[in-house]
Amino acid sequence: MAQENDAALLAEGDLVADYFEELLDIADLDGDIENSVVDGRAFIAIDTDSELLVGKNGEVLDALQELARLVVMTETGHRSRVMVDIAGYREKRRAELVAMAKDAIADVQESGDPVKLVPLNAYERKIVHDVVAAAGLVSESEGEPPNRRVVVQPA
Repeated sequence: MAQENDAALLAEGDLVADYFEELLDIADLDGDIENSVVDGRAFIAIDTDSELLVGKNGEVLDALQELARLVVMTETGHRSRVMVDIAGYREKRRAELVAMAKDAIADVQESGDPVKLVPLNAYERKIVHDVVAAAGLVSESEGEPPNRRVVVQPA
């Protein structure tokens, strides 16, 4: 079953990779596209030196990820959770978010007061929630997008 699922996810990734290959050609940008399965999701990584496809705070990357999901939906008729990374941005951002969460955890443990973080998107909030939970503290999201943020609280 897992192999069948991985094959289906790789097929989703192939659709997206073909789409992005055309996009890179149109934009006259260099980049190598890798298709894999990571954590039960199709994962497309574009290795490039250009930050154009990442954009400010990953905004262009997030838009391209939504386009990738639309490509899969249009071609297959089902929703996809495909993840896209460009120039290693997501891994760098994950490290920043983990550090931010650990700083907040330390502040809460030291002061006993809740700590509100800067607004984050849903994917980023999930990373922070996971780090906080692993440390044995409690966190919740508050506010409305785009100002939704994580609040770290004592256990």
